[in-house]
Amino acid sequence: MRPLILLSNDDGVDAPGLEILAEAVAPLADIWVVAPERERSAVSHAITLHKPLRPRKVRDNWFSVSGTPVDCVYAGILRLAPRPPAMVVSGINDGHNLGSDVFYSGTVAAAVEAALRGVPAIAFSQAPGGNFAHSGQFAAALVARVLEHGLPRKCLLNVNFPRDSDERYRWTRLGERVYRDQVDAREDLRGRTYYWIGGPSLNIDDVPDSDGEAIKAGIISVSPMRLDLTAHDQLDPPPSWTIEGYGPAQ
Repeated sequence: MRPLILLSNDDGVDAPGLEILAEAVAPLADIWVVAPERERSAVSHAITLHKPLRPRKVRDNWFSVSGTPVDCVYAGILRLAPRPPAMVVSGINDGHNLGSDVFYSGTVAAAVEAALRGVPAIAFSQAPGGNFAHSGQFAAALVARVLEHGLPRKCLLNVNFPRDSDERYRWTRLGERVYRDQVDAREDLRGRTYYWIGGPSLNIDDVPDSDGEAIKAGIISVSPMRLDLTAHDQLDPPPSWTIEGYGPAQ
């Protein structure tokens, strides 16, 4: 039996990057698509617990869900897919997910949800205006290698494509993405204040060996991510200071 790959994204079920990704990896496995019914960018790891989710069959093996990317992967793995997936692949997102973007990205969150459940996962994102077809070719080649070799448990890959890339890729660490912090206060027609938050990207920092450095050089970035966020260097040894009124346990 061929492996099954579950696809999702945060740009919505009709996004061109999802269609191209599905076409690219279809020769490798049976494809099952479960994606948000509309764009759900920057929802991070939000999951819907207090209202029902409504699935809709778009076509054979393609479903939309009235929820977040994490909802789609959760429902896809546990309900909609006919058998456990060998891999979850998210994207191809229209826009980078570099450095600190991974904490906000719905694209990355879909892959994280799979990794939390022990399923190998990859998130793919590309520069706006990039070539989806070129990105799809690389995605298929990388998916084939991961199907063959696997990934460590609770690890995933975060892949970013520059706008104009050649055939080179680089294993990278997460760098730093700098945005202009901004809260724009406005007034509606009834005189009530409302806000637009979030400013534009100011810089992709050239941290050595980082995803940002690779993208600036026109090189495809492949960043392995581990889900353990523990600051292990702060535990061996732990901080020497104590908390007033309390004693550290031995």
